[in-house]
Amino acid sequence: MLLQIPKVLSAEAVQAVRRALEQADWADGRETVGVQGAQVKRNEQLPDSSPLKAELGALVQAALDRHPLFFAAALPVRVMPPRFNRYQNGGTYGFHIDGSVMRVQAADRAAYVRSDISCTLFLNEPQDYDGGELVISDTYGEHRIKLPAGDMVLYPSSSLHQVTPVTRGARLASFFWVQSMVRDDAHRRLLFEMDTTIESLRRSGADAAAVLRLTGVYHNLLRGWAEV
Repeated sequence: MLLQIPKVLSAEAVQAVRRALEQADWADGRETVGVQGAQVKRNEQLPDSSPLKAELGALVQAALDRHPLFFAAALPVRVMPPRFNRYQNGGTYGFHIDGSVMRVQAADRAAYVRSDISCTLFLNEPQDYDGGELVISDTYGEHRIKLPAGDMVLYPSSSLHQVTPVTRGARLASFFWVQSMVRDDAHRRLLFEMDTTIESLRRSGADAAAVLRLTGVYHNLLRGWAEV
């Protein structure tokens, strides 16, 4: 499922993040990928050890926790701590598929997140830079995505995707992965569509008994498909 999540961060929060990133010490983005990815990745990232990365990541995570559409679509059981990247001066990331399991270093041990869903949160406006489209390839063709600041796109981590070269300005974004309670993308899509339909019926004043039965169907499907 390819879905835009609007206004994950407010305009004020986006400005605060950008001001902080203007003072950041960036590192080569190839440090966090394997041999295959390093061949096509040309960008900068905040180092995983950066206190600023942890601070801004906590801000993004708190915003996600408050966003009901994110929860309905992703059904998260684990979220990789958000990272931050910058593309400029021709920076690009050629076609690739994200790794299936991500390693997270906790205080005293390593933890792992299965990447079911990839997320990109845009931190500047589309007119601020040329190029830099997130291109996602699936059975319906290629989707070119360049969203307003504060908006996020989520898509299956199994998708082939790239970031096109940035030829003017700089593209700033936060990115991370989600391990969903529901591993199968088709099942997640069905549950999301059912959840949003139930909410629409509630708002429209539909028959309460019918809405209750449909809600029961949703939860019984989730109970059967969830891995928690």
